[in-house]
Order: sequence, then structure tokens, then C-alpha cells
Amino acid sequence: MEANMSKRKEPGRSLRIKVISMGNAEVGKSCIIKRYCEKRFVSKYLATIGIDYGVTVRNEFYKDTQGVILVYDVGQKDSFDALDAWLAEMKQELGPHGNMENIIFVVCANKIDCTKHRCVDESEGRLWAESKGFLYFETSAQTGEGINEMFQG
Repeated sequence: MEANMSKRKEPGRSLRIKVISMGNAEVGKSCIIKRYCEKRFVSKYLATIGIDYGVTVRNEFYKDTQGVILVYDVGQKDSFDALDAWLAEMKQELGPHGNMENIIFVVCANKIDCTKHRCVDESEGRLWAESKGFLYFETSAQTGEGINEMFQG
């Protein structure tokens, strides 16, 4: 996402973009962000508060978003199946004037380091992403595999 957005950057000025991560609990959304920003992995799970505050802040959460990382756990089929519901919620919260066409969407198949429990094949995830015109990356927040490529692709 950085590479695509940096073309609009003027010399000497920093570029700020709003990227949100969406997906079921415990798929690794926060771990992915920490791995990229802080180059570390935190194995203890602490629920992120995020948009769980309620409907009143969800509209603001989605507003002015330029990038979305849709995350699922390759070992949890229900987290993959829920991606459509996350997209539907975003569309609903943006309302009739919300434009999702200008948002860059990335599908992140996370926890690929846990291959013995894999329930969603790469081909299935890639096909779903490509059918919607989204980018697709296989990642492991634990090992760091695919994380930089996803953010810089």
C-alpha cells in the first residue's frame, strides 16, 4: 500500500493515510500491525477494544478510510467465512454516500506458520480476494513472513 500511495507524496512532506484492519477476534490483526511497526511479536492475547465500543463510533471508525486489511486465520474457516459480513458492515456504516471504490483492500491470510491446522487453502483465499478485486497476501505475524510485502505491495 505504501508504494501505491507514495506517488502522490510531495517532496519533503509526510503522507498520512488511514488504514484499518478488520476480522474476527484472535485472527492476529494487532499482531500484524505490531510486527510491521515495532518488528516484534507478542504472543499473549489481549482483546483489542477497537470498534467494540458500539454502533455510535463505528461510523467514525470507517469514515475517511483509504486502506483496509481484511484478516482471517487460515486455521479458522469461520474467520474466512466472516469476511463478507465485515465488508457488508463497512458498506452499511459508510451509508449511501460512502464510496468503497477508492479504498485499497488487502486480504491477509494470517497464521500460515500453523500449517498442520490449516482449514483454508491458499487457492480458496486468493480466489475470494481476486473475485472482489482485492490484493491477497499470506502472512505470519509470529515469524514475520509476508508482513513487509503486504504493507509495501
